[in-house]
Amino acid sequence: MTRERVTVAPLASSPEGRRAIVERARRRGFAHFAVEEGDPFEAAPGEEVIVRGSGLLTTRDRASPAIRLIPVGDPDALDRAVRGTPDGGVLAIELTGDRVIPLENAIAAGGRRFELWVYARGPREVSGALGALEHGAQRVIVTLRSPEEVDDLESVLEGPFPTNLEWTLVTVSSVRAVGVGDRVLVDTTSLLDATEGLLVGSAAGFLFHVASEAVGSHFSGPRAFRVNAGAAHSYVLMGDGTTRYLSELQPGDAVLVSRPGGSARSVRVGRIKIERRPLVIVTAAVDASPRTVFLQEAETVRLSAESARVPTTELSVGTRVHGVKMPPARHLGRSVEETIIER
Repeated sequence: MTRERVTVAPLASSPEGRRAIVERARRRGFAHFAVEEGDPFEAAPGEEVIVRGSGLLTTRDRASPAIRLIPVGDPDALDRAVRGTPDGGVLAIELTGDRVIPLENAIAAGGRRFELWVYARGPREVSGALGALEHGAQRVIVTLRSPEEVDDLESVLEGPFPTNLEWTLVTVSSVRAVGVGDRVLVDTTSLLDATEGLLVGSAAGFLFHVASEAVGSHFSGPRAFRVNAGAAHSYVLMGDGTTRYLSELQPGDAVLVSRPGGSARSVRVGRIKIERRPLVIVTAAVDASPRTVFLQEAETVRLSAESARVPTTELSVGTRVHGVKMPPARHLGRSVEETIIER
């Protein structure tokens, strides 16, 4: 659910309020806006502006044909709108009653025959509009009434998440038991495969790849939604490229799930479970500096190694494991340039 498919429609009562919404949206990376006819709006380079007036949606430069905005409040209105949209055209609807089922019906009825646009009456409706029948509408125009609603909107969208991760293999130099500590289970709202996992570590400069529990053990079944991620103090890489302490994660947060050297995606946290368990500290040298991760000692907790995923109960000195080099200095999870020493 990316912001490229979202168009911000400022709807504050005053011009000053609408400008404040636009400015905050710009700072958050939004570049598509919809304004009422006659409302002054100066587009920045690279921005798209849609004008709504007299039941039509037009681009500010009128370079594209006008699109009729159709109110839909019952099945007959939706059926007429779908049948009246030409192949390759755009169906733009404003749902006046139910909002999820009619949108799913429009997606199912249209297939790939036309592009579907829909108005959302606030940030809460955006997630459903973008994800209906998995694919959602191609464009969601969301009305915002205050700058604070930009924050609400951003919280339901993904990314842009980091794609240029600096993967490397490092050699384990020691594995030793360190007693009992608070470890964090991260249960996500998505099913992960065995090669996917979270990036976790004691220092932001290097994060180890901790694999999911998509593979169980002889005595426990798979938990494909889960990563037994590590000790409470550990950093975890979030969906937007920032870091967070594992102990700070909350339901609904977006974390980055990745495959070593491969694809990455943002998934939502469904539940966090913190329990006291025996831990091991795994150490590896990264650019001559020791980097560590604290993990539960258990057969289902695995680091992604060079050719397989190795449980912490079998991990040994000399094993080469996957991880990501990161900028070492962080302020509230965001990368900053400063001199820092972490041990």
